[in-house]
Amino acid sequence: MAAEDTPSQALAGNESPQSAPGTHPSVGLTAAEVKALQATHGGNVIVSGTDSLWLRTVRDVLAEPMFVLLLIAAALYGLLGDTPEALTLLAFVMAVVMLTIFQSHRTASVLRALRDLSAPRAQVLRDGKREYVSAAELVPGDIAFVEEGAKVPADGTITEAHELSVDESLLTGESVAVMKSPGLPNGSLADPSSNRLFSGSMVVRGQGCMTVTAIGSQTQLGRIGTRLADVKEPPSPLQIEIRGFVTRFATLGLMICALLVLAYRWRMDEWIPGLLAGITLAISLLPEELPAILTIFMALGARRIVDEGVLTRRLSAIETLGQTSVLCVDKTGTLTQNRMSVRALYANGEEASVQYGTAEIGAAFHELLEYLVLASEIEPLDPMERAFHETGNACLANTDRLHAHWSLVQEYALTPEFPAMSHVWETPELDHRTVACKGAPEAICALCDLDPAVEQALLERATRMAESGLRVLGVARACYDGDGWPQQQHDFDFQFVGLVGLLDPVRPDVAGAIAECKAAGVRVVMITGDYPSTARAIATEVGIDGTRVVTGPELEAIDDTALQRIIRDVCVFARVTPDQKLRLVEAFRHAGEVVAMTGDGVNDAPALKAAHIGIAMGRRGAEVAREVASLVLLRDDFTPIVSAVRLGRRIYSNLKQAICFTVAAHIPMIAAATIPVLAAWRPMLGPVHIVALELIITPVCSIVFENEREQPSVMRQPPRRVGERLMTDGALAISIALGCAVGFVVVSAYAWILSRGFDAVAARTVAFPLLVAGNVGIMFAVRLLAVLAQGRASRHLQGTNPYGWAVTGFAALALSALLTVPPIARLFGMRAVLSGLM
Repeated sequence: MAAEDTPSQALAGNESPQSAPGTHPSVGLTAAEVKALQATHGGNVIVSGTDSLWLRTVRDVLAEPMFVLLLIAAALYGLLGDTPEALTLLAFVMAVVMLTIFQSHRTASVLRALRDLSAPRAQVLRDGKREYVSAAELVPGDIAFVEEGAKVPADGTITEAHELSVDESLLTGESVAVMKSPGLPNGSLADPSSNRLFSGSMVVRGQGCMTVTAIGSQTQLGRIGTRLADVKEPPSPLQIEIRGFVTRFATLGLMICALLVLAYRWRMDEWIPGLLAGITLAISLLPEELPAILTIFMALGARRIVDEGVLTRRLSAIETLGQTSVLCVDKTGTLTQNRMSVRALYANGEEASVQYGTAEIGAAFHELLEYLVLASEIEPLDPMERAFHETGNACLANTDRLHAHWSLVQEYALTPEFPAMSHVWETPELDHRTVACKGAPEAICALCDLDPAVEQALLERATRMAESGLRVLGVARACYDGDGWPQQQHDFDFQFVGLVGLLDPVRPDVAGAIAECKAAGVRVVMITGDYPSTARAIATEVGIDGTRVVTGPELEAIDDTALQRIIRDVCVFARVTPDQKLRLVEAFRHAGEVVAMTGDGVNDAPALKAAHIGIAMGRRGAEVAREVASLVLLRDDFTPIVSAVRLGRRIYSNLKQAICFTVAAHIPMIAAATIPVLAAWRPMLGPVHIVALELIITPVCSIVFENEREQPSVMRQPPRRVGERLMTDGALAISIALGCAVGFVVVSAYAWILSRGFDAVAARTVAFPLLVAGNVGIMFAVRLLAVLAQGRASRHLQGTNPYGWAVTGFAALALSALLTVPPIARLFGMRAVLSGLM
């Protein structure tokens, strides 16, 4: 494509698609052909850069201010002729760099694994079987299937289409969906009957089949949108807060460093040692761990959440989990098992119970089951449709009411505006076409134009069935012998056939999970398209307040002011359309709530995007829902959501402790680097001491606190307030107090030793181990204060986090070597204990 072409101009051209090998329409490609094509064409991915992960990580680390300062310090030691000190500093620099690179690479690997896990999948025909594969595994010549809510995985030519409509705004900028049809020559996207599909477009209606013609960088998206893969997620509120904190801290630190250099020159009349003192202070002041801590905590936290069955698509959602105050959930498949079975039938004035697996049913219900099957998909994927086929095949096996040889000639899809669907069937045996319809009882009654009294009686019957927790549908039939197809279902002359009730059992662990949410101050709200009586019965069973149920028509009739009053008390909304879901989410947000919402369909996408945390169903959810969601449930269940909220609170609490420790640990280093210079003593610390301390501080921040268990009361506290800062005034005061206490002890010890007539080497031999021990003590103090902040003392620190004791042991061993091995002691400007302090 020419550089000056716009996306729409490029797509409107008549260039031939990448040639595809011969494909067997009935079986697709074979495994051997796929392997050969993958070797030739590579993966179906858009490569965004040439740097390897390791090289990119090394480059980022070497650009850190800390690394630059340490190199300058090593050079200054060389100028002073202190070669051992310079070499020692360089060795420590390499150790810190390697540790940082390891942690950065580990974090990047986790993030890459999460991206791979969330990569789209494609349904293909290979070796005669339909199967799901990663979209990255597609090759030219594959036969791929697309359906409503799915993203087109590659460029291709349509071979079959049924009411297929595609949103290609990502490529063309045109927001109007484009209808697609097979069997036409390649045309432009401006042509509504174009028979080509393009990678990255979204199917908004219907379904189809295509032959893949181009993959990866050869697709239209790959040619014009390679840079899209480099688009990064905008910074989260926490990232902005920490960046601001680091910037302010660093700016203040540079000013203090400059003053310290001047003070050293004034008191000692030396420049180079003054520069070393200034660099030492700068290194001790720079809180370079903070951005890395946030990234590590969020990445490793996302991995922990995956283990609970929730995939994090946006790391910023982890921050918001601890603030969630309202959790909006669907009923089917979330609170229930999504394992539908027909349990009740009503037809010809009679009602019958159906036992699971039964094959016997009265003749009065045969017609109902016959039209129920005819109104269902031929190859159903939905659990409800499968239940209809299973019951029909079992109960009608020895009758003439199963019509496998009939031809489906027309469909009328269910829509949010009219919840009913119809199938029109044709067979040579009849002189008319047969229409079967199923849907919401009120919709079926409206189609049948019943007498008001009869309609009222049927709706009351449906309500009684729903009150026992059944999902109730109505069934109708019609005959049609016209020439053209009516525009809408209302134009058929329907006759009412009966009602069917399905049972979807509640998941056994849902009630406990909802009780845990209540204890945590998270309000669970059920929003369902099901019958109000069914919604109330399920809500009561799982522990949601179903005293009042508000329906979609009621929502339609009230204004936003009245809605604000309703959402304060109502926890169950039934017969709700996708547009009304969006309105409810916006109403909760307007009320100041932090909203998490589950959804699975194309029409749920706006509400998922509007919620603070959109949660898409991983198994039954449309891909467009997963695209806009922050979290994806790897198993469609309610319990992982609660686990994610608990882990989100734990991650935030541990992050807060890590930040408190980092700030507190830097204060005694600042005091030890500054006060001796201002007091005209010999410097207590050099860059080598600060780097050695970093080898303790960094693991404590990124390993110890990240692995800290949640407090026992983490799910018995209210959600975190919106806008609450990570470093509150109270937390900052505690950090400063801890750091000042350790700094006072260390500097006092250094001054006392000097006052007793000992030299700086002896004083440093006492003060530096105290500084190391003080940092370890700060670690335990921060953890203990976090426990005490819960209002109860516990044995939380004992045996729950072995990494804290591992760091303590490492520090003890390092100090032992430092105080007993003369060569090591000399490198640190100290005196080994075996040699005496004198």
